[in-house]
Amino acid sequence: MPHRTQPEPRFPTKLTLAQRKAVAAFAPSLADRLKLDEPNQRVIDFTLAELKEIKAKAQTAIRQAMTGTERRPLRHVLDSAALALSQPRGSGSIPASERLYQFKITLLDTRPPIWRRIQVKDCTLDKLHEHIQTAMGWTNSHLHHFRLGDQLYGDPLLMQENFEDMDYKDSTTTKISAILPKDGRRVRFRYDYDFGDNWQHEVLFEGIVRAEPRRKYPVCLEGARACPPEDVGGVWGYAVFVEAIQNPEHEDHDGLLEWAGGSFDPEAFDPAAATKAMKKGLPDWRSERWV
Repeated sequence: MPHRTQPEPRFPTKLTLAQRKAVAAFAPSLADRLKLDEPNQRVIDFTLAELKEIKAKAQTAIRQAMTGTERRPLRHVLDSAALALSQPRGSGSIPASERLYQFKITLLDTRPPIWRRIQVKDCTLDKLHEHIQTAMGWTNSHLHHFRLGDQLYGDPLLMQENFEDMDYKDSTTTKISAILPKDGRRVRFRYDYDFGDNWQHEVLFEGIVRAEPRRKYPVCLEGARACPPEDVGGVWGYAVFVEAIQNPEHEDHDGLLEWAGGSFDPEAFDPAAATKAMKKGLPDWRSERWV
């Protein structure tokens, strides 16, 4: 009986027409399969090699793009390729001990966006707070809470003044596995940090993936741009800060640069350093006064 070659695995990937056109521009060999004559979102099956090619070329195209309008569909293509690559091959459930929860955290209203993609094991929302803090680069020196729909989740000790009045649920005992879709369906929720500067993060749950053998978690897979300094004044204050430190003629240039410790690169980000910080974790500051 002749040997039958197993078909190469395919990874279904959802792309809008604008995103498919972007792929066709930097990978013309795939154009005939991209359904460019069809509107709206379409699912395209790619091989593993094709997805890796798309991801690499999208990253290059983003760096070369001149405008935000050009970069936007490319970033979505990159996100879609990364998510498709992260999905476990084959069928069947993933044992609980091997499950990872993948999130993309985006600091809202930052232009260009500051974001991280992380993978963590099942944990409490309080532990997820630590993972977000360390992956982003915050110092855990202000209050925080999560918002899922209309429901708030917070630490009863830190939020004791309004925990009952605002109908909080306990983030120190609520597991992420208890509140996220069991089928891995995408869902978005909010993580708010420093209620004065009002840093709002979109947390996109991208799905459940299988842990790699012998790899330690949590990990930060990728991301972009430096975390703003604490107490810089929120999104508006950060924009002013970046403008001032990049312009030696700005009246606040010297003062803000000194306040920032002498240097600050808004484009700097290292996923390996973020992963190291995530694994180290945060000190227990529950006895400190939070603001």
